[in-house]
Amino acid sequence: MPLRRAVKLNPAHPESHVSLGLTLMTLRRLEEARECFEKALKIAPRNSGALCGAGQVAILDGQFEAATAHFKRALVFDTQHAAAWAGLARVRKMTSADGDWLRSAEKVASSGLPPVQEADLRFAIGKYHDDVGNFEKAFRSYERANRLQKAAAPNYDRGRWTRYVDDMIRAYPRDAAFATEGGASDSALPVFVTGMMRSGTSLVEQIIASHPAARGAGELPFWTDAMRKHHDAVRNRRLDQALRNKLAESYLHTLRSAFPDAARIVDKATFNSDYLGPIHSIFPNARIIYVRRDPIDTCLSCYFQPFSAGHSFTLDLADLAHYYREHRRLVDHWRAVLPPASLLEVHYADLVEDRERWSRRILDFIGLGWDDRCAEFHTATRPVLTSSFWQVRQKMYNSSVGRWRNYQGFIGPLRGLRDLQT
Repeated sequence: MPLRRAVKLNPAHPESHVSLGLTLMTLRRLEEARECFEKALKIAPRNSGALCGAGQVAILDGQFEAATAHFKRALVFDTQHAAAWAGLARVRKMTSADGDWLRSAEKVASSGLPPVQEADLRFAIGKYHDDVGNFEKAFRSYERANRLQKAAAPNYDRGRWTRYVDDMIRAYPRDAAFATEGGASDSALPVFVTGMMRSGTSLVEQIIASHPAARGAGELPFWTDAMRKHHDAVRNRRLDQALRNKLAESYLHTLRSAFPDAARIVDKATFNSDYLGPIHSIFPNARIIYVRRDPIDTCLSCYFQPFSAGHSFTLDLADLAHYYREHRRLVDHWRAVLPPASLLEVHYADLVEDRERWSRRILDFIGLGWDDRCAEFHTATRPVLTSSFWQVRQKMYNSSVGRWRNYQGFIGPLRGLRDLQT
C-alpha cells in the first residue's frame, strides 16, 4: 500500500498517518485506523484531521460522547472543518436548541468547499432539519447533497442492472436452485442477512450477534468480489465442483479466522441478495434472512445517506425507483425458487411492532435458542460499520415506519413504488 510506504519514509509526518487511517476505515480495519490517528495525534495533538478521524472511529464503536469530544476539539483548531461539523450531527438527535450548530454548518457549507465535502455537510444539515421537523428544508438539503455527489459519480446504468437481473432469473430456475451439486458445503455456520440498503439488516444482525453463540461479521465483500471474478460462470450457471469447493473453503476460512468459536456468523452484506442462487448452491444448509421495509421508506432513507460514489443509483429518485423495482424482481425470483426452509422474510414494520416474537422466530430459524441478551441488543458492545451505527444502539422504535409521509410532496418517482408496499 503506497500510504504505508509514505508513513515508513516519513513517520514524523502526521498527514501520512491520517491518510492511511482514513483508507483503513474504508477497508473496515478499524483497530488499525485507530492506531494511525493516535500516532498522528502524538506527533501533532492539534491536528484536526486526526481528531476528526478518531471521532469517526469512536462513532463506529458506539462511543458517541468520545466522538463528540473529538469533533469539538477538532473545531477548536479548525473552525472550518466540514467533517467535524457533520460528525456532531450524526452522534445524536438534533433539536431546535442546536441553532448555533446549524448557523455554523450553513456558513461553512457555503464557503466554497470542494463538492464532496460540501455534500457531506449538506447531508448533515438535512439530518438536522429532519430531526426538528422542518421537512421541506431537510429535503432541499438532501437534494443539494445528492446533486453534488452525482456530478462526480459514474452514471447509473439502468439497462445493465436490468440485464443482470434477467440473466440471473434465466440461469437459476427452480430445478437449478433446488439442486445440491458437487462441491457444496454442508456447513450451517454462515447466516446471510440481506435486503435493500436501509431496510433494517443492521438491526437484525445486531439482534443475532447479541446471542453468545453468534457473531456479526458486518458487510463482508467476499461474495461481491467472488461474483465479479467469476462473472461469466455465475451468470451462465457454470460453477463447477472445483470452484464451488474452493469458494466454500475460502469463505469458511474468512469467517472462522475472525470468529473461531462461533456457532453462527452473520454476513449482512446487502448486495448478497443479488447472488442468493449461487450462494445457496454452495451453502445449501446456510440460512438466509431477507429484510423487507416499505419501499418508499427504504429508497428515501437511501437518498438521505452519504453513500460512496459506487452506489450511484442512490443519488437520484428516479434511479432509485428503477433500481428498487429490479431488486425486488430478483428477490421475488429467489423467494419463488429457493427451498422455503432456507429463506425467512422479515418485515421491518412487524419486527419493530412485535420485537420479541420476531426475534425468537429469527433465532429459531437459524437454529439457536432464545437468550435474553437478544432483547437488549442495543447494549451490545461491538463495532457497527454501517450507516446504521446510531440506530442499532437505541431501543427499538417505530418512528421510521411510514416516515415517507413527511416527504410525500417531494418524493416524485418514488410514488410509483406504492404497488410494492404489500
